[in-house]
Amino acid sequence: MATILIVEDDALLLDALTGQLQQQQYSVCTASTVAGAMAVLQTQAVDGILLDLGLPGADGMELLTWVRRQIAGLPVLILTARDGVDDRVRGLNAGADDYLTKPFNMQELQARLQAMLRRARQPAFTQPSTAAVSLPTALGPLVLDHTARAAALNGTPLDLTQREWELLELLVQRCGEVVTRDDVLAAWRAGPPEPGQTAAPLNSNALEVYVHRLRKKLDASPLSIRNIRGLGYMLNRP
Repeated sequence: MATILIVEDDALLLDALTGQLQQQQYSVCTASTVAGAMAVLQTQAVDGILLDLGLPGADGMELLTWVRRQIAGLPVLILTARDGVDDRVRGLNAGADDYLTKPFNMQELQARLQAMLRRARQPAFTQPSTAAVSLPTALGPLVLDHTARAAALNGTPLDLTQREWELLELLVQRCGEVVTRDDVLAAWRAGPPEPGQTAAPLNSNALEVYVHRLRKKLDASPLSIRNIRGLGYMLNRP
């Protein structure tokens, strides 16, 4: 049974989310402030976070930043009324795994949460298998360790989220070739579909955000990600 921390200051919404997730056999713990959430995370292991940004006192982004420093691989899904593109970019840049704006459909939330937790549980991401060990890939100053799902640029480790890693690995594996948007989204959605899923948890808009983030992390190298109009993306050889 997965344990989800819900960080939400709206008591009615918090109760509704708690009830819905418990019906889906999740264990739920709650907090209504950043300080309360930090206290929970310091005393209890959780498998994922549903995070509101508009919290009293400290903004939810502060908690997200803290989580990424303290528990780097913990999946975080932002739930917020902030629906501007800049807000979504800021949340994803800070390390959120997904972003859903209020009001939202509960069935879509459940599908996104299940997909996020499934990705986090993938053995290749959480615990490298000795049966699946592969040699690192070097592309100019960039080195990819496929077993550890980690990358380094000029010898310095890159801070990558799971989706950023999957995008980078795909681009490197097909360096010099066009990688379509559908290719990337298919890689992200690897695994069987969730029962009752009615909405795709990822789309081209989210992909643009991740490409932008990855470009920034490769700025200090001769590698570049090109937009191929109407098709997708290509990683240029150094």
